[in-house]
Amino acid sequence: MPLIPEEPQIHEKAQGPRATPASGRTAPTPRPVPGPRPAAPPRPGRPGPARPAPPAQRAPRDPSAAKPGPSGPAAPAAAPATPQIQLIPASPEGALDAAEEAVDLLLDSGRTPGDVLVITTGEPHPWAAHELSFGDAAYWAQHDAGDDVFYADAGVADRAASRPVVVVAFNGGPEDAAATALSAAHARAGALLIVCGDPQRINSVLGAGV
Repeated sequence: MPLIPEEPQIHEKAQGPRATPASGRTAPTPRPVPGPRPAAPPRPGRPGPARPAPPAQRAPRDPSAAKPGPSGPAAPAAAPATPQIQLIPASPEGALDAAEEAVDLLLDSGRTPGDVLVITTGEPHPWAAHELSFGDAAYWAQHDAGDDVFYADAGVADRAASRPVVVVAFNGGPEDAAATALSAAHARAGALLIVCGDPQRINSVLGAGV
């Protein structure tokens, strides 16, 4: 069935609670106090130093906060959910830019960088090409860390692990590469699959049984 183009939406952030004056006193109008803002980590593919600095380590999760599972016989595993699919129309020349904009919207809406995998069908993303220049082991070490957006081309997409969101950029390449990329993306997307490219070509690949 042909897909209807959709665009990711940015959810507005809720405002914080207002200050309540103490009993018997008139509180002055609160004024915002500017404070230091943490520097945003460099995004893959953005201008920066020759090699991006390693991301800061997150604090380990407190195991005591986890809720105990149900006692008795183990419950059967739930069937994997089918990801929602969104199509962003774009030319082969503009597909990579469209994918980057989709990633920006995802991060702005609250997704963490480690939630996102980007797969290209044509030329590799500049970040992937940069990391591969340091060797295959260094490139896949970035993937295994799982704390940043990871970029892979169709030829190695089958080695990537599943992530909540997968973005595919139809930025050229042969038809079999497009089919491979879309098949790998669909198998690895946990909640959302975003496809950027020519709708006619994408629907043709989907109609082929991907």
